[in-house]
Amino acid sequence: MTDHLTIATWNINSVRLRMPIVEKFLSEQAPDVLCLQETKCPDANFPEGAFRKLGYEHLAINGQKGYHGVAIASKRPLSDLERRDFCGKGDARHLAVSVPFGGDQVRVHNFYVPAGGDEPDREINDKFGHKLDFMAEMQAWLIGAEATRPAVVVGDLNVAPYEHDVWSHKALLKVVSHTPVETELFEAIRTGGDWVDAMRQIVPMSDKLYTWWSYRAKDWNAADKGRRLDHVWLSRPLAGALKETMVLREARGWEKPSDHVPVIAVLEA
Repeated sequence: MTDHLTIATWNINSVRLRMPIVEKFLSEQAPDVLCLQETKCPDANFPEGAFRKLGYEHLAINGQKGYHGVAIASKRPLSDLERRDFCGKGDARHLAVSVPFGGDQVRVHNFYVPAGGDEPDREINDKFGHKLDFMAEMQAWLIGAEATRPAVVVGDLNVAPYEHDVWSHKALLKVVSHTPVETELFEAIRTGGDWVDAMRQIVPMSDKLYTWWSYRAKDWNAADKGRRLDHVWLSRPLAGALKETMVLREARGWEKPSDHVPVIAVLEA
């Protein structure tokens, strides 16, 4: 029997503030697994009841008050929960679980990589240094055993790696998220572990592809100055299961939206 697993990732920018649009998304799209970033609430305040009411009985949470935070809501059982403390800062930026799929277990890693501040120079900007150190730690880990089993890396990775992942490659070369030092490290992580960029498996490199539009734009849709900051990577053993991906652009226009939109990947076994 064919098994379909639908995984969605979304930087929600405060899960409690935006619960109405989370409920809208889950009601309309009904993914099997939803990975959230920037939930901005401690574990005890996470709106578990709202998720369970919609059929998401299985929850894994790694939160903190007012900042960061990641969570996974699932219709399928979750096991082997892991929270990795990157850079030893105590930030809630990673959560991993195992999810049943096709008679096996898929390891799902949910990441919220540091944004890196405004100045792409670690000598004058500690936030940028933290981002690079975080990514270096990811690299050391994700080129090892994690890449050799059925696994998915999703989340707000805060890097737009390719020319058409930003509205203007030339204009953003010195802007944090698209600087060469970030994009080269990002690609070194992905290729070093032989991770497959699921979105670009479906959408040609020549096509523009965004998941984030700034709140600063008066009309985000007309300006369309987006970046692809949210990603889905598949380990090589899982790559053949990919059927489709989707960016729910319309969610950026919902009431009280996040500046990110959901990305959905469908796997088939």
